[in-house]
Amino acid sequence: MLSLRTIEKLYTDGACSGNPGPGGWGVVVYFQDGSVYEMGGGEAQTTNNRMEMQAAIQALKLLAATGQNQPVTIYTDSEYLKKGITQWIKGWKKKGWKTSEGKAVLNQDLWEHLDTLNSKQVDWQYVRGHAGDVGNERCDAIARAFANGRIPTLKQPALSEAFGSEATNGSGYEKLQSSDVSSDLLVTDLAMTESTTNSFTETNHNLSGEVRVTQLRNLIETLRIADDVASKGYLITSSELADLMDIHTSAVTSRGDNWVWRNWVVSRVRREGNQILWQLERVD
Repeated sequence: MLSLRTIEKLYTDGACSGNPGPGGWGVVVYFQDGSVYEMGGGEAQTTNNRMEMQAAIQALKLLAATGQNQPVTIYTDSEYLKKGITQWIKGWKKKGWKTSEGKAVLNQDLWEHLDTLNSKQVDWQYVRGHAGDVGNERCDAIARAFANGRIPTLKQPALSEAFGSEATNGSGYEKLQSSDVSSDLLVTDLAMTESTTNSFTETNHNLSGEVRVTQLRNLIETLRIADDVASKGYLITSSELADLMDIHTSAVTSRGDNWVWRNWVVSRVRREGNQILWQLERVD
């Protein structure tokens, strides 16, 4: 048994620049002593749901690697992930990975992986995204960075600091290394191993043209949607506007009542319940 710090909770999140498109995932680990450990990664072509699931998979791999027996809470802003792993998966397996309509379950490969890693030790909780929760906001920032081809600065103290002294000696370190946890777990943003850095660079070099074209297509589609919203006079909520602009909801509401985004003036119209409604007006 490793002498490791006790994980109290894990936050997971996924992001995608276009859906499908370049994606990223992020995990923030909170220990009972108040310390924090972060990790993340990305894929050149994926979907938002797959990145949400990949984040949870990496979190569960880390938990398994520590050998911890104490209960842990995983927070996700994906109802698809939370309901899938806690409710829907039971029926899917009984039906041979078919939905109630007899169709093949999407992302079966990742659901099977999650099912293998999941246990009664894990308490799955839904947290509303972009609502000011520190853990969720940080996960979102990590995931978005990787989705946009950037490597964020991660809080990754040395293994001996994050997981206890035995994690870097003998069988403890080997257990972490051989646990099939993503390589992002064992490297820092500022001191990555040469092989990991080279692999990431080579992948980006080989795919950069394709990724840039995909991102450009996604941008054009976003601008078309914005034009449609403006020309037809649709009112959209702060969260919908944030999704359109690919920014946090707080960044929308903090800009005031009237401001310019690309080719549009964005104006606050009114509040309906707990939602602020916005209007776009073309200004070229």
